[in-house]
Amino acid sequence: MSQLSHHDYLKKILLAPVYDAAVQSDVTLMSRLSHQLGNEVFLKREDQQPVKSFKLRGAYNRLTTLSDSQRKAGIIAASAGNHAQGLAYGAKMCGINATIVMPETTPDIKVEAVKRFGGQFVNVVQHGTSFDMASQYAHQLGEQHGLTFIPPFDDPDVIAGQGTIGKELLEQLPHLDRVFVAVGGGGLAAGIAVYLKQLRPDIKIIAVEAEESACFRAAKQQGKPVALPSVGIFADGVAVKTMGAETFRLCNELIDDIVTVTNDEICAAIKDIFDDTRVIAEPAGALSVAAIKKYVKTHSLTHCKLAGILCGANINFHTLRYVSERCELGERKEAVFAATLPERTGAFKQFCECVGGKAITEFNYRYAGGREAHVFVGIRLKQGAQEYAALADSLYQGGFATFDLSDNELAKLHVRHMVGGRPPTILNESVFTFEFPEYPGALLKFLRTLGEHWNITLFHYRNHGAAQGLVLAGFDIPPESRSEFEEHLKQLDYQYQDVSNDPAYRFFLSAPA
Repeated sequence: MSQLSHHDYLKKILLAPVYDAAVQSDVTLMSRLSHQLGNEVFLKREDQQPVKSFKLRGAYNRLTTLSDSQRKAGIIAASAGNHAQGLAYGAKMCGINATIVMPETTPDIKVEAVKRFGGQFVNVVQHGTSFDMASQYAHQLGEQHGLTFIPPFDDPDVIAGQGTIGKELLEQLPHLDRVFVAVGGGGLAAGIAVYLKQLRPDIKIIAVEAEESACFRAAKQQGKPVALPSVGIFADGVAVKTMGAETFRLCNELIDDIVTVTNDEICAAIKDIFDDTRVIAEPAGALSVAAIKKYVKTHSLTHCKLAGILCGANINFHTLRYVSERCELGERKEAVFAATLPERTGAFKQFCECVGGKAITEFNYRYAGGREAHVFVGIRLKQGAQEYAALADSLYQGGFATFDLSDNELAKLHVRHMVGGRPPTILNESVFTFEFPEYPGALLKFLRTLGEHWNITLFHYRNHGAAQGLVLAGFDIPPESRSEFEEHLKQLDYQYQDVSNDPAYRFFLSAPA
């Protein structure tokens, strides 16, 4: 790919005909959050686009550059989300036939949206169980049928289309101090940065990544784009293993800082956006607000004008269950922890007396014999970590040892729903987390590969509206067959992690010592 100068990009952005399809989105002052943070916080509302995300800008801009022969032959793309919807909408407006390859795991609501936006001009092909498989197949089809491939981010015209957001921001907020932009493949951040830094180099541009898919941070450390071994599935709009070569070049030259945020912080930001605007952002769309809250705190920032890009609002409704469950943890308004209680009458009452006037949000316990029990407790907080530390000390003085699980993913995803499940005897148990692709037969494949060889001792499945479910599974594995078990794990080809030493599992689910 030829490298354009910053000036060339500026010209492309100024001449981009995106408003034939997209709208100039509003900037909304988040008054409640602004008061809370002591800064003016603004939200650039890309949820207002016809396809509910910024992706329409880049996709449409790229389509307008096609030659007559390319338009006649048609286009192809691979996407499981917003790029597919933006391209479908643009293809219909331009009258170009488009083939869009989507993984078989893509939720029906997204497939139907692509078909609806594209109408008779779009043919959806579902192939494979991952984006990589769909993308490879799309390239094969494109070569076979002479179709032009439209990439989701690593293309100068796509980058320029996204850069029109920077142009609008500067017109709407001329005295802006900092802009926070989510990074997946990097097209949005590159486009905004290459525009703003030429006209207002004093504006600091902060890239925001989910901790589970921080491909820009990894590329920055290596000096070039590198493939992450795996990416998290919650913020699927930024779940990119490798950022683009051109987007990395621009971001590396122009971005001032990188902030990473956790899933809990993203959930808290979704709630903040809803409280101020009554808009429900998708996880990737809330990254910028999550970063603003974190950045203001760590940099002691006051009296600044801060803008975040709400880059999308295509959220699966069932994901809200997970968001609601996690948002108070992200705001540090709830702590979850293990506490050790003696097995005697009145112990729970004494425990509550030590807690005092604080609200207990959750208390999971089942009698299991012995002299003491581990209980899973949730407590509502008003002053965050400092308040929890004082509570832990109070409980310790009362004879109740505690272990903070507020940042323990195993505890929050699985164990809090399973407390009381200890096996009655000591087993050669090993416990793993798996990411299950959501397609027919995935569970059967799992059972055929592993279940016929080793006894399954524990199984808990969760799905929060994503293309992959989250599974916690235990197996009785005699030491002499451990290597054989690991070979079967490789054959399974699912993302997995051994969590047998995780404290949440040890407290509540492992066999008694």
